[in-house]
Formats: sequence, structure tokens, C-alpha cells
Amino acid sequence: MIDLFLQYGPWSWLVVGLVLMALEVLAPGVFLFWLGLAALLTGLLSAAIQMSWQVQLITFAVLSLAAVPIWRRLARAKSSTPEHDFLNRRSDALVGRVFTLEKPIQDGVGTVRVDDTIWRVAGPDTPAGSRVRVVHADGASLTVAGA
Repeated sequence: MIDLFLQYGPWSWLVVGLVLMALEVLAPGVFLFWLGLAALLTGLLSAAIQMSWQVQLITFAVLSLAAVPIWRRLARAKSSTPEHDFLNRRSDALVGRVFTLEKPIQDGVGTVRVDDTIWRVAGPDTPAGSRVRVVHADGASLTVAGA
């Protein structure tokens, strides 16, 4: 293996990096990608700076170890974005919004249209066309009050 790196120099790191990234496509998990990126960076560095094979291996190891915490930090920051907060709780995202009643609230039950969906609402009797504010969400039922 060492002979390969000595014979082909930086090209061997570039090929190893591309192979690792290609393997990521076959076995997704975003782990081989970072090892491939570390190999590519090692190849680029060894092309720019003359390094012994020992220094190249150490560079690859350091870049590989550094890639994991960086990826975890990026993934954690990305997963806490507000757009995913209501992913499986769509009704909770409606609390505080104001809608127009499609059907009047009679005997405590009516409907509103939210985009392309009709939602069942509960609240005080109110005529159709009135503006109401969602104050509580419980599954597919919304509790409203006058806007």
C-alpha cells in the first residue's frame, strides 16, 4: 500500500478519496464521504507541499478525525431549524394564526379552510365569514376565539 502512495504520489490520495465518496453512494450514511473528503484534501496538500508518506498518513488521520466533530456540529445546527419543529404536529403550527370561517360555528362546531385543507374548529357560535384566531390545537381539531 505504501508503495502505491510512493509511486503515484498525490494522485493515489485523490483516487482513494473519489472511491470512498463513490462507496458512500452505495452505502449511504455520510461517514465515508468525510473520509473521502479527508483523502482528497490530503492529496491536494501533498501536491502543493512535498510531504513524506508518514506525514501524509498523519494528515489524513487528523483531517478524518476533524471531519467527524465538524459534521456532527453542522448536522445538529441543521436539524434544529424551525422549519422542522412542526413536522409531525402540523396543527400546532396553526396556533396564533387568524382564519376566516368557511362554515359557521353552530353548537360549538364549525370549519375553516387552511390552504387546501378543511379543519374542524370548536368555539363560541360565530357566523360564516368571520375572522377567528386559533388558540389551541388538539390533533385534527382546532379551538378558536374571535379575532
